[in-house]
Amino acid sequence: MKFALVNPAWDFEGSTYFGCHEAHYPLELLFAFDKIREAGHEPLLLDAQNDELTIEEVKRRVGEFEPDFLVIPTAPSYLFWRCPPPELRVPKQWFAGIGGKAVKVAIGPHSSATPGPALRKLACDVVLRGEPDHTIGELASKPWDQISGCCWRDDSGVHLSPSLGVTEMKSLGPLDFNNYNVERHRHRHHVFHGEGHGAELEFARGCPWACTFCNKTLFRNKFREREVDVVLAEIDRLMQRGVDYVYFIDEIFGVGKNVLRLLEGITEREVKIGFQTRIDLWNEKTLDLLGRAHCISMECGIESITAEGRNDLNKGCRMDTDRITELLIYAKSKIPWVQANLILTELDDRAEIRQWQDRLKARGVWVSEPVPMFPYPGTPLYVQLFGQPDDEAWERAHRYYTGMFSEQDYSDIQEQRPRPLEELECTS
Repeated sequence: MKFALVNPAWDFEGSTYFGCHEAHYPLELLFAFDKIREAGHEPLLLDAQNDELTIEEVKRRVGEFEPDFLVIPTAPSYLFWRCPPPELRVPKQWFAGIGGKAVKVAIGPHSSATPGPALRKLACDVVLRGEPDHTIGELASKPWDQISGCCWRDDSGVHLSPSLGVTEMKSLGPLDFNNYNVERHRHRHHVFHGEGHGAELEFARGCPWACTFCNKTLFRNKFREREVDVVLAEIDRLMQRGVDYVYFIDEIFGVGKNVLRLLEGITEREVKIGFQTRIDLWNEKTLDLLGRAHCISMECGIESITAEGRNDLNKGCRMDTDRITELLIYAKSKIPWVQANLILTELDDRAEIRQWQDRLKARGVWVSEPVPMFPYPGTPLYVQLFGQPDDEAWERAHRYYTGMFSEQDYSDIQEQRPRPLEELECTS
């Protein structure tokens, strides 16, 4: 059977989305492509954002391919599954615009957290909950009620699965990128100086912590690594095509002992790296290793400047604020860009936050302004506020979030006048 895997040309006009607007490798589609081919089926991958393709151009190519399944994600890249745009405007447009007779399949955070509303809003046939690397290809060979996380609608009604797809990470072999326009993708994620040729890779998935703001419905908590040699092989292939910077999209980079082996391997290569992490995973010795591994961008989730605030967020941090501060300053002596991210909590004093920011900024560490988190459906925060997600979960969360801000309070990378979710999705 044939699978058309389409990453839309994303845009975020009117959205509260605070992620990066540049194109990023659609790793979930790249992994699925290989698994589909391994199963003896035929995949086609089109990245409309990276290759600047219109809906009409993609419709033509998909029509020529004549797929049995059309797969579109509801968020741009695995990198942003945990903080996706709340609206389904873009995938809705692309499903409708491409059309055709293929079974329409949605993957992503909306499909995972609220499969019923995703089916309805997208007018698609199937949504896959959880990680779809393996389960997309299984649609061609297994009864759908035997596929983890498979939800669908037919003449008898809507069928919702309580389970989630969970990928065995060690089964993901090295991507060869022969199906991807590596040369066109130049963006270096979370790098704000100089020039180069960037890419995104994934070493590990999952997280051993359970912070209140994290999308537990979207990713399983169990931490899983890929093979070190597999990831190094991917780096080598990308370097052969001109890449000199790799951003690891891992939810929390630095968990587990094998990451040190990976970093040792990177020290032997002329490639720079960046990632998101927790500073309490590192010490002076391992920060030295990061310096040798050419790390140029390190984003650290601090969330609160007090132990009480971190406990309220269920951060599970093993260090006090003085030690956190000490390590951030030490990291900056080894890494050009070190960032500390804060979340607004009721337990942090604004004056104390400002003093802490000033202290770190004086040593070159960039510190974010503390802002409220979007209560994504499926997070513990959402459940605390509203209970279990229902058909109005995303609308409810969106109204709550926008209601917390005045016109000047949004992040400088967000729309300052976001539109209501119902208006964005054309349901009002």
